[in-house]
Amino acid sequence: MEQDILQILKVLPHRYPFLLLDRVLEMSSQHLVGLKNVTINEPHFQGHFPAEPIMPGVLIVEALAQAGGVLAFSLVPQHMGNAVYFMGMDKVRFRKPVRPGDQLILKLNVLRQRGSVFKMKGEAFVDDQLVAEAELLATIDPGKSEE
Repeated sequence: MEQDILQILKVLPHRYPFLLLDRVLEMSSQHLVGLKNVTINEPHFQGHFPAEPIMPGVLIVEALAQAGGVLAFSLVPQHMGNAVYFMGMDKVRFRKPVRPGDQLILKLNVLRQRGSVFKMKGEAFVDDQLVAEAELLATIDPGKSEE
């Protein structure tokens, strides 16, 4: 199921300049493929690095986490709109630099789910080449329980 930016804005609380997911290209119950257009207009490129702009690795991981958040909310829609907390990341690797003009394809697969806690494998690609990967652990705040 494809989602445009207006649908993503209904799911994620992030806003400019921290929203790092532009489109969901496909999604099932266990995986999501998303898109992040990398542009020179993003504020981090002013200092990272002016002579050779490279997207910071932590922002690539954050883009993966945001895509994972969309997938997680699709699996527990009763918690839609609640906070998502990053609990950890493992096996993080950066393979190639990501530069303005690139399209970052974000692929997430659910490895494990226990209630509102998720472990996902995330991979980021540019032109079909793996540029970053990580295992991400997050939880959705279930909010107030009904009494």
